[in-house]
Amino acid sequence: GTVVTWGCASFGQRNGAPKPTVAGFVAIACGDRHSVALRTNGTVVTWGCASFGQRNDVPTGAGFVAIACGSRHSVALRANGTVVTWGCASFGQRNGAPKPTVAGFVAIACGDRH
Repeated sequence: GTVVTWGCASFGQRNGAPKPTVAGFVAIACGDRHSVALRTNGTVVTWGCASFGQRNDVPTGAGFVAIACGSRHSVALRANGTVVTWGCASFGQRNGAPKPTVAGFVAIACGDRH
């Protein structure tokens, strides 16, 4: 599928969004001021605000099967069952997250600050 964005952009929510002519997306997740998309090839794309690290340390490479966004942080699940987190950690959103070597996860979800 393709990505189309609309709405408020005062915090950069639409900055860097994929162009509607670019296809190959299977999932989208939205945070407070940023968004994450999963491509058919298993790679992750982000856009929007980065003032709280939402676009810092975004995982690279393929092999992702699911994504989720909290208010200012994001999570991605790899096909091998490992979890990757990035973004804000000021409320402990990333503290205690599974280490990249811990596998066996089958689903992910985020809340506002957890």
